[in-house]
Amino acid sequence: MRISSSQYFTMNVQTMSDQQSSLASMYAQISSGNRLQTSSDDPLGAAQAVQLTIKTAALSQYATNQSTALSSLQQEDSTLSSVSDVLQSIQTQIVRAGDASLNDSNRSSIADQIKGYRDQLMNLANTTDSNGNYIFAGFKSGSAAFTDNPSGVGASYSGDLGQRQVQVNDGRTISVGDTGASIFQSVSPTESTPVSAAGSANKGSGTISSVSVTDTSNAANANSYTISFAVSSTGNTTYTVNPSPDGSPVTPVAYTGKTDVTLGGEKVTLDGTPSDGDTFSVGPAASSGTDIFATLDNLVNALKQPTGTDAQKATLSNALTTASTKVDNSFNNVLSVQATVGGREQEVTATQSSMQTTATQTASNLADLTSINLVSAISQYELTQNALQGAQMAFSQIQKMSLFDYISG
Repeated sequence: MRISSSQYFTMNVQTMSDQQSSLASMYAQISSGNRLQTSSDDPLGAAQAVQLTIKTAALSQYATNQSTALSSLQQEDSTLSSVSDVLQSIQTQIVRAGDASLNDSNRSSIADQIKGYRDQLMNLANTTDSNGNYIFAGFKSGSAAFTDNPSGVGASYSGDLGQRQVQVNDGRTISVGDTGASIFQSVSPTESTPVSAAGSANKGSGTISSVSVTDTSNAANANSYTISFAVSSTGNTTYTVNPSPDGSPVTPVAYTGKTDVTLGGEKVTLDGTPSDGDTFSVGPAASSGTDIFATLDNLVNALKQPTGTDAQKATLSNALTTASTKVDNSFNNVLSVQATVGGREQEVTATQSSMQTTATQTASNLADLTSINLVSAISQYELTQNALQGAQMAFSQIQKMSLFDYISG
């Protein structure tokens, strides 16, 4: 087959052009470290690389979400620890206030200390994060979670019941906040004690003990009981329990002094000398006033009252009993919430560890698809470059040859 000079020149030029194109492609790969410069380099590998890149971006976002969630949970955990410390300090002061050797001035000083602790609780309830959001206000995080009531007793929750959620992986979201109402105005359904209290209009020196639960499974424990005293014209004192724990008709029971009263699976002790019409109540914690701020405000007010008479001393004793139970219930509720927060922290930490392994493997797979072996690539580049230079030198010599050169020679 004959090859004309023009065909020969065209073939050589095309070959050198292809080699230059290969060199340019190799240089781009070496300089970027990326084997896939275009999809045509490896269509299947390019498609897999796109999928892995999308997965890497999602893992990166989840990692950011996990850090955000963990930071929020750690702040809540720390705040709840401070709340627990304050409640324990308040309980210590309640026990101290029950010391019969203290005078009214001493108890007034204790009241001032408890008022200070109450203010600390309010500040903790209105804790903000680094962005100025109130962490216990639910979705209404732009405004304070709690404000004091105008009456001077208790506080109002201004947030809502929403819980902020953060997605930490493909199929899991984590709650990163608890509402203030669930912490400062609630009790744990399993870790709370029924509350006993004296009627606000009582005039006698009767007292009621805290509630002792002897049978937690007794259905009658769910009732709210009222114990009412009556004193006849002859001086005989009786009391009634309404409703009757066993469902029988309410009947008066003689009262001659300190006595235990069984209410289903619960028991209280009555003592002192109640007056006609005095009442006491026993009820589940959830229906006996769960606002810790109201509890402390009432306690402070009770400690400020004089105790010159037996009736006044009984009023103080009953107030301390009620406050002690309610503070204990609030304390147990905070511990319960804190335990769930700790569980969420552990879950996020475990998810971080697992996802870090996944991210490392994904990055490795992506590198295997797209990265080049620099030693091999540079070696191949030099070989191709040498081949191109050789072709160029040979072509430069051959293109000078012609029939006229041969004849003249």
